[in-house]
Amino acid sequence: MQLNIRCFAVLVISSALTLSAPLRAQENPTSVTPEKTIAIRAGHLIDGKRDKPLDNVLILIKGDSIVSVTGNGAPPSGAEVIDLSKATVLPGFIDTHTHVLLNGDITAEDYDKQLLKESIPYRAILGARNARIALENGFTSIRDVETEGAMYADVDVKKSIANGEVPGPRMQVATRAMTPTGMYPLLGYSWELKVPTGVQYVDGVDGARKAVREQVMYGADWIKYYSDRRYHFEPDGVLHSMVNFTDEEAKAIVDETHRLGKKVAAHAIGSDGVSAALRAGVDTIEHGDGLTEPQMEEMAKRGIYWVPTIVVGAYVAPGRGGNWTKMVDLEKAAFPKALKKGVKIALGTDAGGFDWKEINEAREFQYYADYGMTPMQAIRTGTSVAAELLGWSEKLGTVEGGKWADLVAVSGDPLKDITELQRVKFVMKAGVVYKNDLH
Repeated sequence: MQLNIRCFAVLVISSALTLSAPLRAQENPTSVTPEKTIAIRAGHLIDGKRDKPLDNVLILIKGDSIVSVTGNGAPPSGAEVIDLSKATVLPGFIDTHTHVLLNGDITAEDYDKQLLKESIPYRAILGARNARIALENGFTSIRDVETEGAMYADVDVKKSIANGEVPGPRMQVATRAMTPTGMYPLLGYSWELKVPTGVQYVDGVDGARKAVREQVMYGADWIKYYSDRRYHFEPDGVLHSMVNFTDEEAKAIVDETHRLGKKVAAHAIGSDGVSAALRAGVDTIEHGDGLTEPQMEEMAKRGIYWVPTIVVGAYVAPGRGGNWTKMVDLEKAAFPKALKKGVKIALGTDAGGFDWKEINEAREFQYYADYGMTPMQAIRTGTSVAAELLGWSEKLGTVEGGKWADLVAVSGDPLKDITELQRVKFVMKAGVVYKNDLH
């Protein structure tokens, strides 16, 4: 079967990833926000704003928010003190491209099994589990960009986390991605059978506007659509693709989404798909392997974010063969060009349910450093820049007074060894500690 996507997760989650209970989460789901005062002694702080870390600081937290960040003085009387004086503290990580409802790769075998043999409630349970694993590895916020056939179950996972029913990251969700009829699995079954699809089929301008309204009605924070498929190289050396929607349809999706106060993410891998998405006026380009320099310049000028999702593509490309390895190499070459031209790059992994022992979601930071960013720039893609993409800059992405108390800590110095971000030892979300291996 010809696959026309790259939105997939890597491996089925290992049974070895048994989840531990959060260290101080309340059993009563209506009491998840602690009212106590916490003082964190941080040996080093990368706050998401400054170019250099701060040493020996005191982070004062009240309830779910940071009150102040000051020199390492005496904590207030009665405050609970958490000693991270030998660690580096950072803002909680943000992944702007996940699929927590999907487990395994999008091959006919894995994908068809989930849509044909697993109920949506069961997949939602696994999605909540996957979200919790992400949290315990330092990702305190995520944007989940489609349920892969699980309808609006991402809204339920988001709601259960927000209501304190289960632990997990803060979420923005895109519910059902959109594509024209017949351009996304499940495909190849007899026409006599009506089988599930991994997306919402959308045709025509009126159909596009109706689909946007429906998804927003059911809780979508973002609208995500597939701009292209069938990626191939031509003699000009550019990665080309087949565009899915007409310009009128794509523009209708974007215009209606913006009219309703939401934003649009476009899956666009080939240069033709990117151009079509830019013409439509999208807010983010997802994947973008085939970005050309003129497209980068346009994105920089218009403030359109690029979410490269390198980690999953690089991981599975060797096993997929064909153009996939060449596409990974092309994206590697495009990355420093986009960086130099001032394109806003936000961290996104394309990860869903997978074995974190095999590959850690924070590996994306390392790719960005390998591809030309400084470690500090790479860290910002998954903290302050990602918060901007989500529209949450007032509360997320940096460590300062008035922000939510979403913090992580690592033992070493990620500015010297960025792989430290793959070994998170401490996680706090909204003032609640979910992990502390730095006793």
